[in-house]
Amino acid sequence: MKKTNLRIQQAVSALLMLALIGLAGWLSTQYKLEFDWTANQRNTLTAASLKQLGNMKEPVKVLAFATSGAESRAEIEQFFARYIKAKPDLSIDYIDPIKNPAKVREYNISNVGDLVIEYQGRRETVRAGEMNETTVTPALQRLSFAEERWLVFLQGHGEHDAAEPGASGYGQFVQALHDNGLKTQPLNLATSPRVPDDAAALVVAGPTSALTEGETQILVDYVKHGGNLLWLSDPDSPPPPPALAQLLGVRFDKGTAIFPEFAALGGDPSMFLTASYPRTPVTGELRENTAFPLIRSLSSDPAAKPEPAWKSQPFLQSSPEAWLETGPLSGEVGFDADKGDVQGPLTLGLLLNRSLPVEKAADAAADAKPAEKPQRIALVGDSDFLSNAFIGQLGNAKLGLNLARWLASRDDQLDITVPAARDQSLNLSPLAAVLIQFGFLLLLPLALLAIGLGRWLSRRRR
Repeated sequence: MKKTNLRIQQAVSALLMLALIGLAGWLSTQYKLEFDWTANQRNTLTAASLKQLGNMKEPVKVLAFATSGAESRAEIEQFFARYIKAKPDLSIDYIDPIKNPAKVREYNISNVGDLVIEYQGRRETVRAGEMNETTVTPALQRLSFAEERWLVFLQGHGEHDAAEPGASGYGQFVQALHDNGLKTQPLNLATSPRVPDDAAALVVAGPTSALTEGETQILVDYVKHGGNLLWLSDPDSPPPPPALAQLLGVRFDKGTAIFPEFAALGGDPSMFLTASYPRTPVTGELRENTAFPLIRSLSSDPAAKPEPAWKSQPFLQSSPEAWLETGPLSGEVGFDADKGDVQGPLTLGLLLNRSLPVEKAADAAADAKPAEKPQRIALVGDSDFLSNAFIGQLGNAKLGLNLARWLASRDDQLDITVPAARDQSLNLSPLAAVLIQFGFLLLLPLALLAIGLGRWLSRRRR
């Protein structure tokens, strides 16, 4: 009787277990729950990516060049599942490059696994091995811009070279601009005496020699007609020509800013390090520190009367303890008002903007309100902070990109930042590695064998 009851209990238990398994299987087909337990939620789309997908009102197509049956197809499906969940009209079409060589030529595919993303007739390519949120979402963002924006870098006066990979070059900054959908080109006024009409902004990055009179007039005309300008001037570089400074109503002060609070921490007193910014269009979302190796201050020119008047916004300011040192930096440096030093707070970065009237079209109504064109200028007392040697430090790259976006009238462009993974490396000493190896390969199996043997002997004695 006892054996019969035991068998019935075992049968019922087995049936209940099978029923639970079946119920769990059915529930898994009806509901989909996902949990991201990775560090920094790295398998979940960032808020910026979700916002970018929400801004794209038309369908997005992804062309994946992968051979039939390739493992990469499953990886692509898994990666884009997050994007499709947020944007259901994002579709993936697979193209076998072996069977469709014409498509390979049409889309300029160089490797199996390349992706082509299409939106509104425009396309971006994501190369094989680069499929991650930091490349795909910026590609989507670039596709959402219908118009090209060009930043023109002035050359010929010792400025930072936009193509230079060395420490003083701007190669990394230019690459960051390209990654964010902004195009660049150099300009030498000696050979091309005109700022291109399609220039969103002109960048003058730390010239070491002064502009000629003819070049100055070209820049003055450019600003008078509403051109946007980014001028970065180091303490030892020539400031904007007087005619241009008069037009802007701002001058770069002679000297180098000194920061005693940084010196108190053991740093160089001429290094400006800050994480406190006035709320402006270029610093509103900036939370990181920015570092400037040598910087000079800016001040308004009371004699200048630009028309229309500029609205100015400082975006880099020192503490009241800082001062502008007008003497040499050798030896003991201290504030001396009698020698012309200027006590802080100092303005180190300045935004200027105004609206200029635009000529009415010939067919415009007589009582139509005159159209206006916004004009934007950014001035900084240092150019090295965007060089290859410093752009990777702290928030320098983000500030540079914010300035470029503001000047190019892309204020609403998103900053796509994916949290970095925590350090996942495990460094073991040779002894620890040997102990772990023998522990798992020898000691643990022997321990399990001993436990099993002990249980078997214990039951035999009963």
